[in-house]
Amino acid sequence: MSFDLTSLQDRLCQTLCGEVRLRKTPQGFHQIVTPFTFSDGDAFQLYLEETPGGGVRLTDYGHTLMHLSYENEIDKFREGTRGKIFEHLLAESGVRDESGQLTLDATLDTLGSRILQFGQAITRIYDLTLLNRSRVAGTFYDDLNEMLRRLVGEDRLKENYIIPDQPNADDYPIDYRVEAKGPQLFLFGIASRDKARLATIIIEHWLRHGVNFDSLLIFADQQEIPRADLARLSNAGGEMVASLDAADDLQRKLMRRIAA
Repeated sequence: MSFDLTSLQDRLCQTLCGEVRLRKTPQGFHQIVTPFTFSDGDAFQLYLEETPGGGVRLTDYGHTLMHLSYENEIDKFREGTRGKIFEHLLAESGVRDESGQLTLDATLDTLGSRILQFGQAITRIYDLTLLNRSRVAGTFYDDLNEMLRRLVGEDRLKENYIIPDQPNADDYPIDYRVEAKGPQLFLFGIASRDKARLATIIIEHWLRHGVNFDSLLIFADQQEIPRADLARLSNAGGEMVASLDAADDLQRKLMRRIAA
């Protein structure tokens, strides 16, 4: 088969032009209508403004982050690992976050490519919401830290705890120590197979040294840990919470152990 590139290009241009058009809204805004949508079917809101220097500016008038705020805490997009990813993708795409309004400058000659660039940036920002459902290690530990401080309180929680007066204690740190009724409570966040193995080693080490403690193991996703590693960890450790989505389970297991 031999392509007629000129004819094919003409058809392609006609198709794409049919998918992208300009309209003036009843409020007087210049809207760019595109086929870009969020997963729930709502369309991206893109608008065009004229800049003082004779150029143009693409803006969403704050719609993207407002749309995401329906099911997400937008402040989290600017904190921890999510914040770093958010800032990186903005810098990479040239899009600016101006108090929640996303903007991208263009010229008349570059407007077409900038529209595609802006749409891609919004798509990547939306993808950050997937971290709520499938947490990478960095966001899991950020979220775990925040949740524990909210449930337990600063005065009862010690992060990266080193057991005093024990030989080589620095080699066997505890993610969190919680002041609790009865034996002290050691908490471990488990986001990967390697962390499951490390937690097993640390727990078994302190059990052999006669340290009196209970442990609580909190997983990013328990189903992602290989069965053999999970079995070894469950034999050494105590209670488990399958994921941070099981917030009620975590709260219940913590509250019954926290000192009055």
